[in-house]
This record gives sequence, structure tokens and C-alpha cells, in this order.
Amino acid sequence: MTTRVARELTSAAELRDVLTSARTVAVLGAHHERARPAFYVPDYLHGVGARILPVNPALVGRTLWGEPVRASLADLHERVDVVDVFRRAEALAGHLVELLGMNPPPALVWFQQGIRDDAVAAALIAAGIDVVQDRCMLADHRRMGLGPIR
Repeated sequence: MTTRVARELTSAAELRDVLTSARTVAVLGAHHERARPAFYVPDYLHGVGARILPVNPALVGRTLWGEPVRASLADLHERVDVVDVFRRAEALAGHLVELLGMNPPPALVWFQQGIRDDAVAAALIAAGIDVVQDRCMLADHRRMGLGPIR
């Protein structure tokens, strides 16, 4: 039996696999303002069939995409395929303990376009979690001409 090694995903084939199979996406930094990427990207993913679990302590008490907004990733007690991160790069290290403490751990952490932190990515990979950096899930999904999430 071989053990799968976590890595940074960069190839079109790897991204396609994620984008067609990620059914549950936790959105760290989800927002309620429609003009913000932290709203319209998860809104698009919800529209193609993903279950979106919004996370933002400032929005607790609201419901987005049919789900209550959670204060932190620690409030999620179910398997998450992807944690989609909408936080500034300089804030990522502050979320590392929270990301690593998820139980069960996510299969992948996706840093949205413009967000990159190689040290945080390396720590996630060392913990067995795949990473995508500096890419937009919506743009990649559309660019690849993908349909609904299976």
C-alpha cells in the first residue's frame, strides 16, 4: 500500500479533478456583499452544485447559501473537500493553527487569486493537506468549461 503525499497542485489535470469533485467548500472570509469576490466566487460555486459553508466571525447570525455563517473553521464538524481562503496573504499565518486543527482535515486548502504564502503552504503540505495558491476557483472552473460538480 502506498501513501499519498500532499503537494501544491498546479497542473490543469489536478485542478480539473478538484473543480469537478469538490462537493463541500468552506469559505474562510466569506462575505455578504455581492460585489466582493468572497461573495460572488462562492455564489458561483453554489450555483454549479457545491455546498458552501461560510466562515466569517463578523457575519455570525446570517445565513449565506442556505448555511449559517460560522465564526471559525473550528465550528465545522464535518468533512470539507476544500477550504477556499479569502484572507490577505499576511493574515494566512494567523489561520494556520485553525486550518491544521480541522477535524477531519480538509483535502485541500485553496488560496484565492493574489494570495500566496509559501511557508503556510509548506506547513499544510507537511500535514498531508494539498494546496493551491494564487488561483481563482471561479475563473479556473469557467476557463476549463466545466459543468456542474459531480
